Amino acid sequence: MMAIVDYGLGNIRAFLNIYRDLGVPTIVAVCSEELSKADKFILPGVGAFDHAMERLDGSGMRETLTELVISRRAPVLGVCVGMQILANSSEEGTRAGLGWIAGTVRRIRFAAEAPGVLPHMGWNTVRSVTNSGIFSHVASEAEFYFLHSYHFECADRNNVSAEASYSTTITCAVNAGNVYGVQFHPEKSHHNGIQLLKNFADL
Repeated sequence: MMAIVDYGLGNIRAFLNIYRDLGVPTIVAVCSEELSKADKFILPGVGAFDHAMERLDGSGMRETLTELVISRRAPVLGVCVGMQILANSSEEGTRAGLGWIAGTVRRIRFAAEAPGVLPHMGWNTVRSVTNSGIFSHVASEAEFYFLHSYHFECADRNNVSAEASYSTTITCAVNAGNVYGVQFHPEKSHHNGIQLLKNFADL
């Protein structure tokens, strides 16, 4: 059973519709009891890092989600800010993140000779750098939709599973064991996004 974690942030309906079309049994979890019915989790998110952590803490689901993901090793996929809160911390705020993948979320910085505009918004090419299962049957260079100004810097390069270029190189997918994260929005990325979400369900 797939659960989309509803803590008040993210495009819940889009994920739900995609998984229903794929025939994947899916629920929207708004409490710990509902989380406990599932064995895989989507952790969506939009907006600021601190606000996301406040909402997750306030939902009453954080402790149960941590037990399921860290102790029972249930797969989880963080999306956009849902990926960023997998880190230890963010330059965007002061709250601690979940710390499930060691790293820091930093504002995208551009070199003087290659200026850019924030937020990074629109379609961009994602390059897989590892054999992460969520990119199965997706081209090694594939288009996905982005909307963000901060990116995940992993403490361990081995946790980087995909990158994108936006005047500078940014990490746009991470993986450590059963914990996955993508900076882009698969639910807005048409066939590539649908394939990625199917791959996660098939893990």
